[in-house]
Amino acid sequence: MSGLNPMGQFLTFAMVAPMASFGTLAVGERRDGSDRPARSAVLGLVGACLGLTRDDEDAQKDLAHQYGLAVLCHASGRLLTDYHTTQTAPARRNWTPATRAQELADAPGEIATILSRRDYRMGSWHLGVLWVRADMPRWSLDSIKMAMQQPVFSPSLGRKSCPPGLPLAPDIQSADNAITAVLDRYKHGPEQSVQTRFGLFKNHLTGPDTQTDVVVVMDTADVAAHGGNYPVVRHEMRRDQPLSRTRWQFGLREEAMLLCKKDIAI
Repeated sequence: MSGLNPMGQFLTFAMVAPMASFGTLAVGERRDGSDRPARSAVLGLVGACLGLTRDDEDAQKDLAHQYGLAVLCHASGRLLTDYHTTQTAPARRNWTPATRAQELADAPGEIATILSRRDYRMGSWHLGVLWVRADMPRWSLDSIKMAMQQPVFSPSLGRKSCPPGLPLAPDIQSADNAITAVLDRYKHGPEQSVQTRFGLFKNHLTGPDTQTDVVVVMDTADVAAHGGNYPVVRHEMRRDQPLSRTRWQFGLREEAMLLCKKDIAI
């Protein structure tokens, strides 16, 4: 997709949490986590605010394809690895329990235990910017903003055990492109006062600020329209484009990493 946004309207929001977990491809016991949110994770947060269920395939498809997304990565946070144990019931054909409690209670055989190691990030600090790609989107940016202010389901930063530490504070603004909008949020947004006045996430969670640049990631196809004149330093293939939430299927997406000079920072 071209990422065109003729109206120049962008929805910016915060993704700041004392603990976050952004999963990658995971097989077996080791559940690695990325240093930044996947596209599927951010769209999942938006979908939770809108009240979308996993089995609403049409709505999930529209959310995945009708909106562009970029993420400003201020701090990935400190790595924390959790040794995790989970009870699991034997597999059964043609049976979908309503809850995990029902799955365990109605298990036909002995309950087993799965061991895993899962990555978390302490002091994760990112900003998102969303824009419309479709001519007739299912949701306007205004309706998404309202949903973020009064979410139907509780939003989380990766896992349900990772709620936001600051309000999403959605804000719609006009800008030439997405990177200009999110950099303006980074410099003048409400999170600036939290960091400046209290130093909460910077000093106690994210650690010393040693970065010399600010990183913004977006679809490679969106760089021409929304990357400004900032240089692309890396391209990465990520399997985080939602295809089916019920079948847990995700497609490949080429992501570009852009570097912005620190003189725009707060």
